[in-house]
Amino acid sequence: MNEIYNKYENLNLSIKECHNNSLYASKPLPKLIAVSKQQPDEKIFNALKIGQRIFGENKLQEALKRWSPIIDKYKNIELHYIGHLQSNKVKKAINFFDVIHTLDRESLALEISKHLTSTSKTKEFMIQVNTGNEKNKSGISLDDFEEFFKFVNSLNIPVQGLMCLPPADENPSIHFCMLRELANKFKLRNLSMGMSMDFEKAINFGATHLRIGSAFFGNRN
Repeated sequence: MNEIYNKYENLNLSIKECHNNSLYASKPLPKLIAVSKQQPDEKIFNALKIGQRIFGENKLQEALKRWSPIIDKYKNIELHYIGHLQSNKVKKAINFFDVIHTLDRESLALEISKHLTSTSKTKEFMIQVNTGNEKNKSGISLDDFEEFFKFVNSLNIPVQGLMCLPPADENPSIHFCMLRELANKFKLRNLSMGMSMDFEKAINFGATHLRIGSAFFGNRN
């Protein structure tokens, strides 16, 4: 409990300090998404006890099993889906998560448009952009983005932001800058970028959502 409390306090202090010193200090503070995937339930409940309410998961079935009983008890929990979403799981996902960060292909967009209604829990989507053009990573390439964005808009999917995972062997700031410029061009307000090792750099480029796992919970067992 004390370990998570200290990490939580230090993280929030670092986020506030970095945000206040950035060019985006007049904007709202970035949201801290505690990436709870594969973490033991004890750590999740400790995080809830100290006031954390925004969590990120990357596997639907695991998330349903864990969070279904918890969200009945804590009404103000906000759940974000940050993993690759299979098309056959879209219906369940959009009725369980508040935000989906990984809209990354036309087939997924079509499936979302088929099931999305005014009563769906998901009210916000982000397009995952493959800024490094990595063959083994999901996301829309920079070259294909404009066409995909128009396609998604034609389906009336409420896209409000972009998400990226920079290549592990490159300076993340380059990719955060790319994402910021893309968001500016297409007038998108949210940027899901920055993890435990690079969230300060992401804040300097206007990140609105920080996906932080190990710096919050410690290493997974």
